[in-house]
Amino acid sequence: MAKKSVKDIDVAGKRVLVRVDFNVPLDGETITDDTRIRAALPTINYLLEQGAKVILTSHLGRPKGERSPKYSLAPTARRLAELIPAKVTMLDDFVGPSVEAAVAAMQPGEVVVLENSRFHAGEERNDPELSKQLAALADVFVNDAFGSSHRAHATTEGVTHYLPAVAGFLVQRELEILMDAIDSPERPLVAILGGAKVSDKLGVIENLLKKADKLLIGGGMAYTFLKAKGYEVGTSLLDAEKVELCGRMMELAKGKGVELLLPVDVAIGKAFAADTEFRVVPADAIPPDWMGLDMGPKSTALFVKALEGAGTIIWNGPTGAFELEPFAKSTRAIAEAMATSPAITIIGGGDSGAAVTQFGLADKMTHISTGGGASLELLEGLELPGVTALNDK
Repeated sequence: MAKKSVKDIDVAGKRVLVRVDFNVPLDGETITDDTRIRAALPTINYLLEQGAKVILTSHLGRPKGERSPKYSLAPTARRLAELIPAKVTMLDDFVGPSVEAAVAAMQPGEVVVLENSRFHAGEERNDPELSKQLAALADVFVNDAFGSSHRAHATTEGVTHYLPAVAGFLVQRELEILMDAIDSPERPLVAILGGAKVSDKLGVIENLLKKADKLLIGGGMAYTFLKAKGYEVGTSLLDAEKVELCGRMMELAKGKGVELLLPVDVAIGKAFAADTEFRVVPADAIPPDWMGLDMGPKSTALFVKALEGAGTIIWNGPTGAFELEPFAKSTRAIAEAMATSPAITIIGGGDSGAAVTQFGLADKMTHISTGGGASLELLEGLELPGVTALNDK
């Protein structure tokens, strides 16, 4: 999937529309985590150094096609102005006459931030008219929003029909690292899958059974597999419709010689709460009115042992309810084992990325993906519309 990048085109003096992911967490107008803004800086700074006029577009939250001050990108423009040496101007709309006039007045080395793309219903509908209007603002389009590339929206896919379209540095790095890990990994390849829903990850499991040497399944999704083994799972998370399918996946793993590990003991509680009564029981002995909230110490030791000697480790989804301190043990132990492993370590964004950051181990990983949903779709072997649409090398 070799796509052209910003380095493959001449941007000097040109108007460059960059799709960034400034969908940051806010407390009122205060940004509580600016990681996504910082992740876009290499591309923005490169374009500025080349003398481009940089037009940034992003969504923020879910305003459902209507203007809402609560979802304005103004705080992100203020933060960006603190992080780069260039002049940054926040515009009051996403397209329209006022935007056209502001862009026409831009000088090379300046930045404008368009207002939230989702204030227009046509963004999520991938409306060709809106895409055309947006494309008219620029000479070149750069996609640097990996976390939105699995959606075919006007700012990710629609605009590519009307402009030369290339990848930014963030998208390029995500693709190189994730595609390499799946298609030509350093072996053995060990994949850890957790999180709540088994239905979100069945395609991923199926694809990884063709690629991985070991597959470790924890988190809420493990209980559907345990149910498929005939175990009682109490009030644990359960995808009842997928029990039979999980049974087939275990058979498939056996047939392919992939080692598939499930918890052998679990930390159970009466309720999903940090102060619930809890204890550790074997995985086949969960009482009817208790729920599994974390793996037990034996399972944790088993999973950590399975990472020894790995060449590549991919982790998507925590192995327990890590947001509740008593049930963070297995997730923390896996994060620590990965942090000290000589393997290539890749975290698939989302909750596992949040967990690793919470434990202060983010800088010890080879790569933490900026797109939970997008990285999952890549792991599933699917194409990302916002990437497929970019110009080939």
